[in-house]
Amino acid sequence: MDAIWKTLYEAAKSVQNPRNVSKYVEAGGVSAAILSASGKIYTGVCVDTCSTLGICAERNAIFHMLTEGEQEIKKVLAVMGNGKTGAPCGACRELMVQLMPDTYQDIEIMLDYDENKVVTLGQLTPEWWI
Repeated sequence: MDAIWKTLYEAAKSVQNPRNVSKYVEAGGVSAAILSASGKIYTGVCVDTCSTLGICAERNAIFHMLTEGEQEIKKVLAVMGNGKTGAPCGACRELMVQLMPDTYQDIEIMLDYDENKVVTLGQLTPEWWI
């Protein structure tokens, strides 16, 4: 396994901290780390609300990256509540495709950290609806 995946996993785990923020909001059930084209790592956690105001960890990390002035994603890793990694949801995939419509296929996604299973976003999302 490339050392960067270990670094991404540790970065995501370091911010996870699952907690109840209020009786209506939970944060940190899932965390994510993104490697940008510059080599910088951006993290985010999911924020779940009692309505549709929440955000996935991956999109939170992407928005963190955009806030810092970058827009190109190289690698994505999401850590679920049980410590396992998994694929981004459809909304997160859609944002990555819209962000990088000509090159999204090359974004690497860590599906299973324990098994070192990496796929590309192009494999997960072979055809874009637009």
